[in-house]
Amino acid sequence: MKTPDTQRPRPGSDILRTALRRNVGAMVRGTVLMGLYQAGETAFPIALGMIVEHTMQDRSPSALGLSIGALAVIITTVSLSWRFGMRVLQKANTTEAHHWRVQVAACGLQPVARDVDLKSGEVLTIATEDADQTADIVEVVPLLISSLVAVVVAAVALSLADIRLGLLVVVGTVAILSILAVMSRRIGASTREQQARVARAGAKVADLIIGLRPLHGFGGNHAAFGSYRKVSTDAKRQAITVARVNGTYAGTALALNAVLAAAVSLTAGGLAFDGRITIGELVMAVGLAQFIIEPLKMFSEMPKYVMMARASAERMALVLSAPPVATPGSQCPAEGGGLAVDCVRHGSLRRLEFEVAAGEFVAIAVYQPRAAADLASVLAVNVAPGAYEGEVRLGGQPIAELSIEAVREHMLVNPYDGEIFAGTLRTNIDPSGTSRRIPEAVEASMLTDVVALHRDGLEYAVRDRGANLSGGQRQRLSLARALAADSDVLVLHNPTTAVDAVTEQLVARNVAKMRRGRTTVVITSSPALLDAADRVLVLDDGVITAEDTHRNLLAGDADYCLAVAR
Repeated sequence: MKTPDTQRPRPGSDILRTALRRNVGAMVRGTVLMGLYQAGETAFPIALGMIVEHTMQDRSPSALGLSIGALAVIITTVSLSWRFGMRVLQKANTTEAHHWRVQVAACGLQPVARDVDLKSGEVLTIATEDADQTADIVEVVPLLISSLVAVVVAAVALSLADIRLGLLVVVGTVAILSILAVMSRRIGASTREQQARVARAGAKVADLIIGLRPLHGFGGNHAAFGSYRKVSTDAKRQAITVARVNGTYAGTALALNAVLAAAVSLTAGGLAFDGRITIGELVMAVGLAQFIIEPLKMFSEMPKYVMMARASAERMALVLSAPPVATPGSQCPAEGGGLAVDCVRHGSLRRLEFEVAAGEFVAIAVYQPRAAADLASVLAVNVAPGAYEGEVRLGGQPIAELSIEAVREHMLVNPYDGEIFAGTLRTNIDPSGTSRRIPEAVEASMLTDVVALHRDGLEYAVRDRGANLSGGQRQRLSLARALAADSDVLVLHNPTTAVDAVTEQLVARNVAKMRRGRTTVVITSSPALLDAADRVLVLDDGVITAEDTHRNLLAGDADYCLAVAR
């Protein structure tokens, strides 16, 4: 899987520059259209002043008709330029947000995990809210430029009437922006903290949803909800702080803009009273003073949005710039190969050694559940090859030299708590839609009763996390998915702990039959699966302590008999 944009470090400023560079065309078109809109808005009071001036000198109907026509052209220009300008910018904004969402999601779904101290709920928040706020920069910059156009046009028009009016607008605008720029830094810092707290609340929700069943089981749901309430309260308080800061910022901006407009109006009135500007210029000045509040408001709000976009971009950089936990190789194993574990030391595993020949069905009876989990993690490459001693070989080649894609293609490690997704039975068994062994997988996993129970069969709707299925049905559905993948090497971790003994016996027999000739490893304490295996390896205290068939071990090993007999 190629991820060129996500392999190199990406600071927040680089992300913003990338977003701007990628949307130059749309931003230029949007800036021209929005600049035309602001120029038209500014031209309206100018034209109105000229009409008053001209009407006082020439009161002919033709002059009135020409004035009305000019106003109609200005209004039409304003309407169309706004409509199409905002359409261009919002489309670019939405497209850019989609791009960053996909890129953050791609980082989270890469075969090699990234070294980032974020939970799944936090990554979800970054991929949604932060991606949207980062993409706002595409819309903010053209609006900032178009607002500047309006201020410049107003300043030039007022300067033509009297240079003091133009200078007042320029100096006032610079003063307003200087004051608001200082305040916007506080908004950026507060926004970053709010986004972090909201992300932590989202992560807590995700953890609660995952663990809701066991929480109810031992009565820990109230304590868990209390923990979430505390995190959510922190997020709420920070949101109130951000709202307070934003409100202060908006109120200050509005007050300063109103002061500038009042100053322009009063100055123009004084100049008209002294006879230094005409009545028409006075009308124009008062009209511009009222109009200029809106572009000044937009102009003064842009620094706030820039700071928010930068804060979000920096949070996205936490994911996009994080290095991979491991650097995988580039080779591919030979098809139909076996599996070997050579002197592996990790967690509770102590120099673990065993080999499974190609086409062999081997069961591993693990006395300590922790050792089973550690072994499954190592085989699934959830632990980087450099993070443990020893070596795992697939098809005779060390996993460290293989690409993760090749490992995933040739070996499937199915966890005991495999996720069930919202969709149908079919999409859960065959997510890619390419398997040709769905019927055999359904039969081997004894999922046939679930399929037959519902009128829709394999198209029966499954809720998120299999909420409308029993524990045994979810486990058999996960097993069916693993079998339908038909990988060269299949590792199953406790695939039948939630099914009854009769069903377990049938599953064991069916799995052995379906996987005949393919390399299969089952980490289990199930007598049925142990009996179906070609041989059994006993994993005790991190090492292999015995090896034989299930029945021979039952007859000659008292500890084994005590551990697996039911």
